[in-house]
Amino acid sequence: MIEPVRIVPLSESAITVEFGDTITLENNQKAIALANELNNEPFDGMIEAVPAYKSTTIYYDIFSVRQANSEISGGPAVEKIVRDRLRNLLLRDEVKAQTKVIEFTADAGEFDLQYVADTKQISVNEVITIFTSAEYRVFMLGFLPGFAYLGTIDERLVLPRREKPRQRVPAGSVAIAGRQAGVYPLDSPGGWHIIGQTSTPMFTPVADNITALRAGMRVRFEAV
Repeated sequence: MIEPVRIVPLSESAITVEFGDTITLENNQKAIALANELNNEPFDGMIEAVPAYKSTTIYYDIFSVRQANSEISGGPAVEKIVRDRLRNLLLRDEVKAQTKVIEFTADAGEFDLQYVADTKQISVNEVITIFTSAEYRVFMLGFLPGFAYLGTIDERLVLPRREKPRQRVPAGSVAIAGRQAGVYPLDSPGGWHIIGQTSTPMFTPVADNITALRAGMRVRFEAV
């Protein structure tokens, strides 16, 4: 079933395009494709298009939009532009061929690796084998600069978030929660289960590519 596309105004300077009500690969691909289309060829006044699991939020300068579209007021002008782009939007995943390999160290004596194994009634080695056997998709970035929401975790490792979040999770922590995995790019509070640590930087403000991962990319983890 094809889910309806909705355009929802958020403010005078932002709208969200929602590709249905459910999180699916196709809806995520559409959200990323629209964001890529707009960021590669922005309309007059556009600031940024940001994809999420099943939606794309578009930020713009309302005054610049009004100047460029004198016959239509700002919000309706943006909505018309977006609908025109949607008509020609090809369902594609432009960066799906790019796979990032993240090496990490697993330590059963620290954080949550042993807890995950005990709770799921498997060995620590089995946790690592299951986790590293999958290839993960970057569905979106959020929470912190460079924090990628990766999916989907094997059902054998699915756990809810910690009942009591940590006040400080070290940068580089590889963690899981629900059907998702992620790498904390910065020291921060967090409630996911930490199963290892990587030295791969996720967020480098002074680099050409400030985030190691982008929506639509693929990720594999290797234990070292």
